[in-house]
Order: sequence, then C-alpha cells, then structure tokens
Amino acid sequence: MKAIIQRVTTASVSVGELQISSIGRGLCVLLGISMEDTQKDVNYMVRKILNLRLFEDENGRAWSKSVMDREYEVLCVSQFTLQCILKGNKPDFHAAMPAELAQPFYNNILEHLRSTYKPEMIKGG
Repeated sequence: MKAIIQRVTTASVSVGELQISSIGRGLCVLLGISMEDTQKDVNYMVRKILNLRLFEDENGRAWSKSVMDREYEVLCVSQFTLQCILKGNKPDFHAAMPAELAQPFYNNILEHLRSTYKPEMIKGG
C-alpha cells in the first residue's frame, strides 16, 4: 500500500461537473492499494494517517499535532496509479489490486478510519 498524504485547507473530489466529496482543513490522502496488501497493512496505514504529527500546536510549534489532535478532516481517495511500475515507455499497473477486489478493501480502510476517529470527519472519494 502506498499513500501520498497532503495537508490541505480544503480539498474535494469531482467527477466531471459533479462534486463527490469535500473537506475543510485536514489531510487529503491518495491511497494506492496493491495485490499484496493485508489487514496488517490497513492497520498500519490507518494508524499513520491519523497519528502523523503534521500540524502546528496552539503555540505555533510546527510538526507537533496530528489530524485527530486538531480535530481536522480526512479525505481518502483511492488512486490505483500509485502502484504503477514504469517499464520502458509504458506504465504497468499489474501490482494494483483489481477494481472488484480493491473497492471492498478501500471501503474497509474507510470504515477502519471512521471507527478509530470520528466517522463524520472521514470522507471518501
């Protein structure tokens, strides 16, 4: 499993003109699920996403508070392209979990995030 975690003031996911999901201040997480991922990987990634100290504290000290400490939101977006392997001039996505398996796996990650933190603060996209 690979994740790109970015601090944001706002973030949203749109398909065409339709906005699917959005958050205010917090984290936008692009999540690439691989064929090799297990529940152990889910547990590790959820713990990291929610506990990484990426925000400043009340006194302005950088890198001292997590998204949970600050009660910010998380937007988690499934992004199979993170599992890309470059072979010559053609991308190879065989390491990515197939969509029919990845969707329930991704939903499991969202549910684990919600059960560990506040359900209303976790958004999918």
